[in-house]
Amino acid sequence: MGAVDYPTQVRNRTRPLPCFELWEMWSVIRLNMEKMDVQPPPIRTLDDFVLGSAQFAVPDIRNLERWNNRIINNLLYYQSNYFVSFLTILGIVGYFQPFNLFLGATVVTLVFMGFVWAAENQAPIRRFRRNHPSLALGAILGASYLFLTVLGGVAVFLFGIAFPILLILIHASVRLRSLKNKLENKLESIGLKRTPMGLLLESLGQEQEAGS
Repeated sequence: MGAVDYPTQVRNRTRPLPCFELWEMWSVIRLNMEKMDVQPPPIRTLDDFVLGSAQFAVPDIRNLERWNNRIINNLLYYQSNYFVSFLTILGIVGYFQPFNLFLGATVVTLVFMGFVWAAENQAPIRRFRRNHPSLALGAILGASYLFLTVLGGVAVFLFGIAFPILLILIHASVRLRSLKNKLENKLESIGLKRTPMGLLLESLGQEQEAGS
C-alpha cells in the first residue's frame, strides 16, 4: 500500500484550518514517513565536513539556480551533521532557557505547518514557495519572530533557532560538492532513498531540485 497522498487530501478541503486539523496533518506526515522507510544518512567525517578535504568557494550570485542547487544538495548530503550541530546549539540554549526554547520551537513548528497547509491550498502561495524558497523560509522565521515578540523569548529564538539555521545555510552555500555527494543525492532524487531532509525540502516545494 502506497504512502498517503497528503497534498491531495489537503487540497480537497474548503473549510478553515482549526487546531485539530494541524494535528491531523502531522499524523499524515508521520504515517508517510513510516511507510516510506525514511532513514537519515550517516554523519560525515569532520575532514569531509569542514577540515582537510573540504573545499569551499563563494557562490556565483549571478547564477541563482546553480547556487540554489548547491544549497539543496549539500543540505541533503550533510543533513545528519547539520541536525547534530543544530541540536547541540539547541541543547545549550535550552539548558539555560528551557521554557522559552520550547515556546520558540512550538511557534516555529506551528507557523511552518500553517505555511505548508496554505501552500497546498492556495496556488499563489504554492508558486511563491516553489520559486522563492529562501524568501519562504524567511517568511516563516519572520512570522515566528513577530509572534514571539508578543509571547516573549525573542532572544532564545534568535540564538537558539535562527542563528544555527543561518550557519547551516552559509555552510551549504560555500561547500563545494564532491562526486560522492552528487551520487548519493541522485539516489534520493529518483526515489531509491528517502531522508528527513528530503521530506523537509519537499514541504518547501524543492523536491525536483534535489540531485540536479
